[in-house]
Amino acid sequence: MRGRDIMSGKTKKFKRLPSHIGVIPDGNRRWAVKHSLEKHQGYSHGVDPGLQLVELCANHGVKEVTFYAFTVDNTKRAVSQIQAYTEASVRAVEATAGRDYNIMAVGNAESKFFPPELLPYANKRVNYGKGVMNINFLVNYSWKWDLAHIRNSDTSHTSVEDAIASHEVSRIDLIIRWGGRQRLSGFLPVQSVYADFFVVDDYWPDYKDEHFVNALQWYQDCDITLGG
Repeated sequence: MRGRDIMSGKTKKFKRLPSHIGVIPDGNRRWAVKHSLEKHQGYSHGVDPGLQLVELCANHGVKEVTFYAFTVDNTKRAVSQIQAYTEASVRAVEATAGRDYNIMAVGNAESKFFPPELLPYANKRVNYGKGVMNINFLVNYSWKWDLAHIRNSDTSHTSVEDAIASHEVSRIDLIIRWGGRQRLSGFLPVQSVYADFFVVDDYWPDYKDEHFVNALQWYQDCDITLGG
């Protein structure tokens, strides 16, 4: 569902709140080109919007949020872009650490593309303070890497959900994607199985609190049956 601005980003009470929100912050490179910048320069402008969204989620009472930082496929891009989105990912994690959030970086930590600064958070949750919200960052993530862990698990004594690499990430209720694209792009396929999908046409660096509020407003009327 595509969104439009309907109100300011002031904290508002909703009758129904998604427990876990997935965030696909797309459009950084297109935003850079639009502003006559090199493509890699767009990533640094996406950090502050993420921090702003984290605070808004916490203020509304969201229990978990997952950001799509970068994928294994993204590592095929130009070196300047790889360096830029890696630095942005590290900045985002370090900025949220120690602030009453529980942090985890989910992805292939055995790869050279996984930032060494984030190894303390690699596929394990690090709790801080009151732990009011879980924050997951998909870093060097691949759905193939995630599901491949099922092969090495004894599923006769556990569920498939518990056998994947990202098993500590809960089921997602609502996914919000910036940048106008209407696809998951490999975003947590197991946890996204029953997620509602809201698309914001604006590029991620142009984030506004209204985008988030619009998504929550739209979510109020979604028919949540979980297949039943």
